[in-house]
Amino acid sequence: MSDFESQDWLANADSVESIQAVVCDLNGILRGKRVPIGQAKKVLEGGIRMPLSIVGVDVWGEDIVGSSQVFASGDMDGICSPTGRGALPVNWTLKPSAVVPLWLFKETGEPFLADPRQALAHIVRQYHELGLRPVVASEMEFYLIDSEPDHAEPPISPYTGKRLDSDAILSIDELDDFGQFFSDVYAECERQNVPADSAVAENGIGQFEINLMHTDDPLKAADDALFFKRIIKGVARKHGFAATFMAKPYGLRSGSGMHVHFSLVDEDGRNVFDDGTELGSDIMRHAVAGLTRGMAETTLLFAPHYNSYRRLRPDTHAPTSITWGYENRTAAIRIPGGNTAARRIEHRVAGADANPYLVMAGILGAALTGIRNKWDPPAPVTGRAYQAKATRIPSEWGSAVTAFENGPIVSEIFDPDFRSMLIACKRQEIAGFAEQVTDFEFSAYLEIV
Repeated sequence: MSDFESQDWLANADSVESIQAVVCDLNGILRGKRVPIGQAKKVLEGGIRMPLSIVGVDVWGEDIVGSSQVFASGDMDGICSPTGRGALPVNWTLKPSAVVPLWLFKETGEPFLADPRQALAHIVRQYHELGLRPVVASEMEFYLIDSEPDHAEPPISPYTGKRLDSDAILSIDELDDFGQFFSDVYAECERQNVPADSAVAENGIGQFEINLMHTDDPLKAADDALFFKRIIKGVARKHGFAATFMAKPYGLRSGSGMHVHFSLVDEDGRNVFDDGTELGSDIMRHAVAGLTRGMAETTLLFAPHYNSYRRLRPDTHAPTSITWGYENRTAAIRIPGGNTAARRIEHRVAGADANPYLVMAGILGAALTGIRNKWDPPAPVTGRAYQAKATRIPSEWGSAVTAFENGPIVSEIFDPDFRSMLIACKRQEIAGFAEQVTDFEFSAYLEIV
């Protein structure tokens, strides 16, 4: 639904009382304003303004102390322009509403490149200048959990009335147990033009995965992933349980990832990763080289939170080494087999908790650097990549922030405003977690030391 079609739809949607005008912040959280339905035209024609700093607040919604975008600059406004997605109907709330996705521009009309969607668009434009279009798809894992406790607990099956108590990978019965939930998810995805494909039960108790179909518009692919997460959470609440995209909600069970598949097509629609062989083309290997060289400094984009690093552990179906390989799911970068015409790269590092715009920007940006420099990758890994003698992916939040801060590849990919805002945001969040004493810590040390 285009912005102009949205105006007609909203004008005739008697049950919709308000719309939410939203931008996406660095953490992938939607922030914005509730606007009466009578002001819909103003929103859809770019008449809404918000502070540029809104995309840089921390995960708790707090301003970043000392941010140049807040007090030093007077906390100036930016122009909120519709992304072209139009108004997205929301039917799982008490009263139907609509969301209008926006992105930020400066007063001069220039894109504000610290806006995550603008950061991705900046990289996509560079591919287009080379006559290339990235074709992108994502696989999204999540857990359904009981909505009552304040910790992760498996949900009660709507079919059996019993709490889930075992892993059920690829279980058809478990999909059937939550059949009405999935039916509603697919219906909402269709309303919001999110191309949801197959669903499977995954390794964890109450863990599922839904694939999103590929598109040659990375901005739409990231939009799809962002709004898919919102649909899953909203529909779960409607059905009496909750959903989480935390990277590791259970310490001893599988984490949730966001695997991204991508290829490149030229102006004739030819997949330039395909050279007719099982090995793939030179340009594919240059892209792999960029991804491996840039992986340590882009890890912060794939694992942006304290909890993210609980997922990146050996033998957990999540990568730990900076490796790549053919048909190898223990490597960080996998080249799937099958028909060579569909030759592509699967990037397996990101957790489901990451911001889709920044995940895709980090992947496509690093790959582009490798392509431009015609870098060659290391030898592909065979067998168990956890044992490979290779550099490790940063396994600690602070070291990932430092790697991002000092990284020459990310300094080439991203605007200085974006880098400084993300670093400041994550430093503030690290400090916030460091100040907390957990119940486990308290019980461990209270009387014994």
